[in-house]
Amino acid sequence: MRPGFDLAGKRVLVVGLARTGVAVSLFAAGYGATVTATDEKPESELAETAAKLRAAGVKLELGGHPAAAFLDQDLIVVSPGVPANLPALVLAHLAAVPVWGEVELAWRFLRGKLVAITGSNGKTTTTSLVAHILAGAGIPTLVGGNIGVPLLSLVESSTDSSVTVAEISSFQLESIEKFRPEIGVLLNLTPDHLDRHASFEEYAATKVRLFENQLERDIAVLNADDPEVTRRMPARPQVFWFSRQKQVAQGAYLRDGQIVFRNDGSEVALGRRDEIPLRGEHNVENVLAACAAAYLAGATPAAIATGVKTFRGVEHRLEFVAEVAGVKFYNDSKATNVDAALKAIEAFPGPLIVILGGKDKGSPYTPLKEPLRERARMVLVIGAAAEKIAADLGDAVVVENARTLERAIQIASDRARPGDVVLLAPACSSFDQFENYEHRGRAFKELVGKLESQSAAPASARKG
Repeated sequence: MRPGFDLAGKRVLVVGLARTGVAVSLFAAGYGATVTATDEKPESELAETAAKLRAAGVKLELGGHPAAAFLDQDLIVVSPGVPANLPALVLAHLAAVPVWGEVELAWRFLRGKLVAITGSNGKTTTTSLVAHILAGAGIPTLVGGNIGVPLLSLVESSTDSSVTVAEISSFQLESIEKFRPEIGVLLNLTPDHLDRHASFEEYAATKVRLFENQLERDIAVLNADDPEVTRRMPARPQVFWFSRQKQVAQGAYLRDGQIVFRNDGSEVALGRRDEIPLRGEHNVENVLAACAAAYLAGATPAAIATGVKTFRGVEHRLEFVAEVAGVKFYNDSKATNVDAALKAIEAFPGPLIVILGGKDKGSPYTPLKEPLRERARMVLVIGAAAEKIAADLGDAVVVENARTLERAIQIASDRARPGDVVLLAPACSSFDQFENYEHRGRAFKELVGKLESQSAAPASARKG
């Protein structure tokens, strides 16, 4: 039984008015809370949002975060993009005001089972695949979280028989209190968000908070091939593993080209490796994790096999965009850290032209040197991190600073030869030049679309 929370008459402050903050504000107001929302942006940049919230009775404090507004509250709900060390939040903690993230609040209202998926890479693909399998199995399925749909927006649709599949980020796990998924999945741990977390240890400790409230009857699904995951195995829940390298005592693994699930000594086949439609060894791991989670959530082996075969991936994740004059363009804008970019590069034998760059997240780019030396014809760097990337790569590969994505695609088109792959795998966040990774990925696809149109036009039209 979840603890719930009576919002009626409570004073609630919502910090940050992106998609999540708006959802929290409207939800809390709808349940009878007295809601104040604050954002650093001035009203001129939030006019449409401000009008919608005022119409719902929400009071606004825009253009900054006044400290006084943080103290006279019964609850503060922070958006994922708001740092935990914001001075006004520190004051609120000292004043014993509860500070939650949206997922904590949503969990208290959601009905049914929750499957929560975290990790440094692969979260969106795995979350989408689990939801695809469960829906195909006839299980009422909802999907949200860091994947772009606030969990609160799923509350009214949830039932006692539904399964909510949620992508959960480290930012969201910073501000949980009692949040407890029935099934928690940790895909991998590699350095990420070191511009926000003080160290890798702090980042990893935040990730494993996914399991801190689980009970003995709950389930943890963990990557047996990742030493950073295995050494942080939680003590309370039942542990199931996934591995593409070895047999596991409990969980999903590969044997003779089959995906096998093992539990208490018995085994069942869940599909075949050669029927996985996604590129890259990292996606084999994602599929194994998804198969384990879906099976434990109630999907049949047949439904899992069908779900894997029919899954076509997610937008901005090794997404084939077009082939122009014999050159294939792939969009992996979701590769927002070095390890994700490494996996994207390793998914292709080459020759590659790779576009890297954006807002630096604090990790070195040196792990990309050897894979790029082996597979890449050249690297085009863009954005704020361009000089750091070029310095870290050294002479491993030809590097050219294109500055912008538009210019990078033009250079790539000019230099590429038939049979090459142009890969956007930035290894950085997008916030220097774009609103988010989706915006960056859409821009890439639009620019490639223009190349495709120009290539298809008659020569006379191109000259004109």
